[in-house]
Amino acid sequence: MNTRNTEDIIGSLYDLIQDARSMPLASDKCIIERDLALDMLDEIIAQLPGELKQSRTIVESRNELISQARREAEAIIRQAQEQAKELVTKEAIYNEAKRRSEEIAVQTQNRVVQIQKAGNSYMDESLRQTEEVIAKALNEVRETRMKFRSITEAQEQRKAVNVDVQI
Repeated sequence: MNTRNTEDIIGSLYDLIQDARSMPLASDKCIIERDLALDMLDEIIAQLPGELKQSRTIVESRNELISQARREAEAIIRQAQEQAKELVTKEAIYNEAKRRSEEIAVQTQNRVVQIQKAGNSYMDESLRQTEEVIAKALNEVRETRMKFRSITEAQEQRKAVNVDVQI
């Protein structure tokens, strides 16, 4: 047996039939060397089981690769979906935290305004009370000063009267 592959043998068989002489009065029929054609067919039959087995192995390998690729693709898709869910969850948490922080900032700003108002009111009241105390003290100083002047004037008048009397 030859070490040619099946395709080569089929090609040679095709050439054998193509180059064969036509039969007289029948152009669609030809004369070929029977033993040579049968040997080629035997060679093809002998090689087919091995090639079929090899083809089956290749198909099985291809199917296994496809199955493995599908499993990997499904795993990647599942992982991507889980990551997407996690990101959505993180996004929701982030949005809630952001909303809450904005709410706290508004509450804090409102509280600052209230504290400023309370501080201003307290300061105004303290200054009003201080002003009243100072006004009262000023009135007392004025009254004391007027009394002191009166006493001083009275003493000066007495001295003037005493000086006039002594003269």
